[in-house]
Amino acid sequence: MVRPSWSRVAALSAGILLSTTLTGCTLFGRAEGATTPGQQGSSAPTPVGKRVSLVQRLGADGPVRTLDVDPTGRWQCRDCAGDGVDATGTLNPEQTQRLQQMLTDPALDGETDQARQYKQGCIGVLTSTLLVPPGLTVTIQDCPGEPKPTVAYDVLLLLTQATPAEDKG
Repeated sequence: MVRPSWSRVAALSAGILLSTTLTGCTLFGRAEGATTPGQQGSSAPTPVGKRVSLVQRLGADGPVRTLDVDPTGRWQCRDCAGDGVDATGTLNPEQTQRLQQMLTDPALDGETDQARQYKQGCIGVLTSTLLVPPGLTVTIQDCPGEPKPTVAYDVLLLLTQATPAEDKG
């Protein structure tokens, strides 16, 4: 088994995190708390909850697929199924509530790449990375026999069952 070099893994992870961070404010049309011209002083209430992004790549050379979900359950997917098609939608209220419960579960902090000292073990498989601001990152690979972090994997399953994102390569 050939392992990718750490510099390549670190560069990909840093690039994904940076692009997600930079696009997070404009992802759903406008920055939270921003006012529309003509509505000075009145802004929409900020939704309570956490955002989550799912970034997926099949193999080292596959296209990057992204799914971003805001605290209200609204999602935007770019090339989610690997077919070049973008999509938007909304999780149902029960899914949104379950997602928010999982994103605030203290066990998720113990499942981060840093806490697990995660190292990619397979090449050519689907790699899914969950990004939960401000800085929580959990990577899950579709490797045979690789243990899946419990809460993060449940988040991955919810997102892939409720949207065009895929849970397997």
